[in-house]
This record gives sequence, C-alpha cells and structure tokens, in this order.
Amino acid sequence: MHVMKFISLAVALAVLLSLALAQQAAPAQSGATIKHVPITRTPSNSGKEMYNNYCAVCHGKDGKGDGPAASALKTTPTDLSSLAKNASGKYPAAYVSAVLHGQATATAHGSQDMPVWGPLFSSISQGHESQVRQRITNVVDYVGTLQGK
Repeated sequence: MHVMKFISLAVALAVLLSLALAQQAAPAQSGATIKHVPITRTPSNSGKEMYNNYCAVCHGKDGKGDGPAASALKTTPTDLSSLAKNASGKYPAAYVSAVLHGQATATAHGSQDMPVWGPLFSSISQGHESQVRQRITNVVDYVGTLQGK
C-alpha cells in the first residue's frame, strides 16, 4: 500500500514538474515580436538610406521579403525584387508610390505591421509636401534598382 502511494506521489510530482518546465519554455518558443519605435529622420535625398532604415527590416536588404522582422509578421512581406517580373516586365513605380502614400491597397500596408509611409514621412518633414514627395520618389526609385536581383 505504501508503494502505491509512493508511486502515485512520484507520478504527480513528475507531471507537475513537466507542466512547470513547459510553461517556462513556452515564452521562448512563442516566436519573434515586432517592436514599434518612432520614425527616425533620414536624409530625404537618399532612397537607399531610407530603404535600409525604413524598409529593409521587413523586406530585407535585397527586397526579397526576408528581413530580420519578417518572421514575426502575420503576412509575409512582398518580394520587392520581383515587382517588375510580376507586372509583365515593367516596374510599377506609380503603384509603389501610391502604396507608400496610402492611396493604393496592399495586403500589409496600413496595418499595424506595415505602416503607410506618407504620413510618417510628413511627420519628419514638418508637413512639407514637397519633401514627402521627394522621399517617396527616392524610395520608389531605389526599389526599382532591386528588380531582378
């Protein structure tokens, strides 16, 4: 009888210990999370620098959608290097500009994961629309250089 109580107690302790260890391990296995931070000012004349500071974290340095934060997103970032290929060989600059401005729909743009950049660029440009347009044009032009890479 004492043996049965001892075995029952040992099994109960083993189950409790397993549950406790599993609960401690669970947060480490939950995956990456997105940390939202305020936009930082980057020179408006460098599309490459703006892309690297604002876009590459999700889209990757080469625009393939494999940036360091991509795995934490609900929707896989678009492969920006294949935009021309997917548009019959012509880079859709006007569409990319419209997405950045928030004037065209894109799966992730405008969500909490992917902000619409027009208003953010406006905030760091003190509302100067010409500088916002310059920023977007330079990012669009730089994304154009990623085609086919």
